[in-house]
Amino acid sequence: GILQHPDGTVLKQLQPPPRGPREQEFYNKVYDSNCCDSILLELREYLPKYFGVWSPPTAPNDTYLKLEDVTRKFNKPCIMDVKIGQKSYDPYASAEKIQQQVSKYPLMEEIGFLVLGMRVYHVSSDSYETQNQHYGRSLTKETVKDGISKFFHSGYCLRKDVVAASIQKVEKILEWFEGQTQLNFYASSLLFVYEGSCPATAVRLSDVTLAEKRRVPKGLLSGGDVLEYNNNINVINSTENGKIEASVGKGLSKFYALHKKACSKRHHSQLSLKVENSEQDNVWKTSTCITQEHLNGNVLPQLEKVFYHVPAETKESANVEVRMIDFAHVFPSNTKDEGYIYGLKNLITVLQNILDN
Repeated sequence: GILQHPDGTVLKQLQPPPRGPREQEFYNKVYDSNCCDSILLELREYLPKYFGVWSPPTAPNDTYLKLEDVTRKFNKPCIMDVKIGQKSYDPYASAEKIQQQVSKYPLMEEIGFLVLGMRVYHVSSDSYETQNQHYGRSLTKETVKDGISKFFHSGYCLRKDVVAASIQKVEKILEWFEGQTQLNFYASSLLFVYEGSCPATAVRLSDVTLAEKRRVPKGLLSGGDVLEYNNNINVINSTENGKIEASVGKGLSKFYALHKKACSKRHHSQLSLKVENSEQDNVWKTSTCITQEHLNGNVLPQLEKVFYHVPAETKESANVEVRMIDFAHVFPSNTKDEGYIYGLKNLITVLQNILDN
């Protein structure tokens, strides 16, 4: 497994020969201080940083690769490991090894990737959902899109900002592969990491339109329901269907402008909301910071009806990392790595479908 070093790096134990020495040789080649190969220098952008090898004082014969902890800067890291390529076995694999790998996931050759696992933070429950490789192997061509979309769901909404940023980063890796013929990668993965704590939130336009049609004076709904005060947020409690139906009118556009301005100054893990009932409209204003923990189960389902996902114009600011990992089966080549390219293209297609739908 992966261990954490006190200095903030991670330690990956060297695998038995030939896999371990081959991975070490790969890192040494890419991170050679005398390297002047533009292809390898660019490749560094897509890998964890490499800090050589390390052995514990108590076991000097145990060797570990010392690598950057890609998750270190995140508060609530959401992590997904996706194996890329049409083959998860290298050219020197035995017939038995090939059969073993093909039987594990026959679809790999057809779609070019396999979800090895994911760990997703759900804001709603302040807990993680974990899926292992058996989950990935259970996915079919028909279910793989929905299977991967679970990684981008916060428990309340689809993080489209993260999907969009992930596509951009995978496309950069694809560009690198399209331009190099030095190396072929087998059984290598992409590691996706993003910040799972509460993001900046935006108003869903469909709800604005709905709300503007429902102008009810002095905080009363047509059915006689009244505004309920909960955790310093005035929300509307509909006893008919449990959904929020807010009379916000012009005030909502004013709130959105204030919220965008506030978000540029404040950390996205804190969301400031207050609903204030005036004589003419219900005006939404930003007020004191209310962290996610203060939004209880009664308020959140109602708020989620009005607030949905980060708008397209802020998608590039999503805190996302996509790095290549696992290099025990990297070999010199004089052709493009068509299997890896095929997998990347299919993965991008799936991500784009998630974003579009």
